Amino acid sequence: MSNPLLHGCRILVVEDEYLLADDLVRIFRTHGATIVGPIGRLEIALAALNRGDFDAAVMDLKLNGENSYAIADGLARLNIPFLFLTGYGAEAIPLRFRHVKCWDKPFKDGDIIKEVARLCSKCGGTGSQLP
Repeated sequence: MSNPLLHGCRILVVEDEYLLADDLVRIFRTHGATIVGPIGRLEIALAALNRGDFDAAVMDLKLNGENSYAIADGLARLNIPFLFLTGYGAEAIPLRFRHVKCWDKPFKDGDIIKEVARLCSKCGGTGSQLP
């Protein structure tokens, strides 16, 4: 791939399902991203948030049965763009996050790559600009 869409993007992957997390890492790396994670536990994700060494985040709504809203609150406070992955419907998302894109599992690789590239470009990440 001569111009990977996510080249230079640093993406935090917060997902507790091993196979899905592995797929996300593979998909994003194939398109040029650097991955932080994957992380499947709330306390470890909160620690990663405090380090802030990423441009955007892709996160599950629940990690081992715990809501991940504390992570989302931290990302919003730091103005780091993110999206949710969920097996639950959008109605499970609190009102304060209704503006955040929510991707149902399973998802199409190409669609999520384009959305993550948009997130990285919003925050000044070095990913390719989309038209």
